[in-house]
Amino acid sequence: MENDILKRNIGVNFNGGETAEIQLWAPSASQVGIVLSADNRVLAMQQTGRGYWHLETDQLKPGDGYLFQLLQKNENDQQETLKLADPASLYQANGVGGNSTAFDLKAFKWTDAAWKGISLKDFIIYELHTGTFTPQGDLKSIETKLDHLIELGITAIEIMPLAQFPGNRNWGYDGVYPFAVQHSYGGPLALQQLVNTCHEKGLAVILDVVYNHIGPEGNHLGQFGPYFTDKYATPWGKAINFDDAGCDGVRNYFIENALMWFRDFHIDALRLDAVHALRDFGPEHILKEIKNKVLDLSRATGRDHRLIVELDLNDNRFINPTHQCGYGMDAQWIDEFHHALRVSAGQEKNGYYADFDGVGSLAKSYNDAYVYDGQYSAHRDKKFGAPATGNAGAQFVVFSQNHDQVGNRMLGERSATLVSFEMLKLMAGAVFCSPFIPLLFMGEEWAETNPFLFFTSHEGPELAEAVRKGRKAEFAYFHNGDETPDPQSEETFLQSKADWAKIEKLQHNTMLNYYKKLITLRKTHPALSVLDRGATHAQAFQEQNCILLTRGEDENKILCILNFSQQKQDLTIGGSLDNWSLILDSSAVEWGGPGTTSSENITEGKFISPPESIVIITQKHV
Repeated sequence: MENDILKRNIGVNFNGGETAEIQLWAPSASQVGIVLSADNRVLAMQQTGRGYWHLETDQLKPGDGYLFQLLQKNENDQQETLKLADPASLYQANGVGGNSTAFDLKAFKWTDAAWKGISLKDFIIYELHTGTFTPQGDLKSIETKLDHLIELGITAIEIMPLAQFPGNRNWGYDGVYPFAVQHSYGGPLALQQLVNTCHEKGLAVILDVVYNHIGPEGNHLGQFGPYFTDKYATPWGKAINFDDAGCDGVRNYFIENALMWFRDFHIDALRLDAVHALRDFGPEHILKEIKNKVLDLSRATGRDHRLIVELDLNDNRFINPTHQCGYGMDAQWIDEFHHALRVSAGQEKNGYYADFDGVGSLAKSYNDAYVYDGQYSAHRDKKFGAPATGNAGAQFVVFSQNHDQVGNRMLGERSATLVSFEMLKLMAGAVFCSPFIPLLFMGEEWAETNPFLFFTSHEGPELAEAVRKGRKAEFAYFHNGDETPDPQSEETFLQSKADWAKIEKLQHNTMLNYYKKLITLRKTHPALSVLDRGATHAQAFQEQNCILLTRGEDENKILCILNFSQQKQDLTIGGSLDNWSLILDSSAVEWGGPGTTSSENITEGKFISPPESIVIITQKHV
């Protein structure tokens, strides 16, 4: 099947004129038709080769319901007729169990022609979950909060997965229709409108997509073709078939998905979930093929389309250019920075945190991005990782919180309930002073205390009960008397809503203003805005639980003193600081702190660091 990069080549499409062009991959079917929901008429489709079926018709209009009808042999070698929703459906108006609804992607009148995007190095990312970010919990209501984000200094929002999932409540990683925008969030038109508004206001949009598995409830992909393989196991069931027999149609399906978000929804970047779980030992890894197709699209549209990956491997092959035998991903999340930061801040060293020694590991992440780049990992019981040699700071995304690190705790506690107010400010400063792309999780900027719990709304009682039991088993080692929150309960979902009223309260408002200050510094100071790993040096003071971080060079050089201990610390930092200038002190009264830093804190080559603080200073050059 030859693809036109500038149009969607799968599912139902209205490419101008009065007709719908329909394309379906169903390699095992002997007959295929499209069923019009209005009167149950069946329109026969024609084979075009390699498992694809095609029809062009004026009988299907935008807004019409439809299904596909397949005649094929079942596992008992008997002929059966199946009626199934479109695997490339754009809109499941009645949920995963309903008919597909035809949607015209080209009908929306975009007004963002002047938008050319922003450089990856200028991304300041705000991760949000549509259902809990606002009281209304839909895409349209996100638009009402964009001015807040702009005033904060955010340059890109990252939306957790929108692919159609069962029910109305879910993190989004149980999606079963990868092309369909969740109906309870407003569907595809609402997403187009949101992206258009973001671009008009100068905000980039990142969308979280899941190519490593399909959710269990309402998943009918396997009835259309060999979408899954038994060759590999994943934590979520059968692996997607990217390299086994019949994989060409599967690969095309996900490539088309990536292209659609960029081309038809004007998304600026995709964040690909857990790409370490993509099993592909073919001659061209699926990520590399997606990258090459996205580059073709960029050349055709004149816009940059970015690919950011979540990766639990310290392997820069994923982010190296394709001409250097890499997969060409533009950036990756590095959880190790988060783990080292949390241990530095007092997180218990259990589970994967056991591999990190606090400030020593954090200083290494500042210097090398990866903490483990070939050393022995006790948690993994093997040597792990490789050096991130030659990779720019803008290829790494760091954070003190995200949906996983909060929501995968049994009680979904945010940092604001786990550490002190002073430590919160220090952790924020640690992220924004890094030579990497910073990411915030919704509500972090005002020290939100509501939890972000794991929640679902599976409609099948057996699956719902299995999720409950699985969640309890996951945290069975906790013996503190707390009851594991029920993922299926609406109350669990409602508890996870961000509380915007807190912004009006003094301490929360102080934190908000502190974040604004940090982001302004990040954008305006040359040492912070230029993500130069070569001009970054971190030194750990292990016994004092402190880090001295140097950013920039010559007249733009700054020093960041991070004290994770609960006592003031006398640090030898070397050199004359007679002509010093204070840029930021998290312990200042202005930021709700004790106000302990003064000129007396600095002597020849010495600095007295306040407890749980970050102080940023620069030397004046005369």
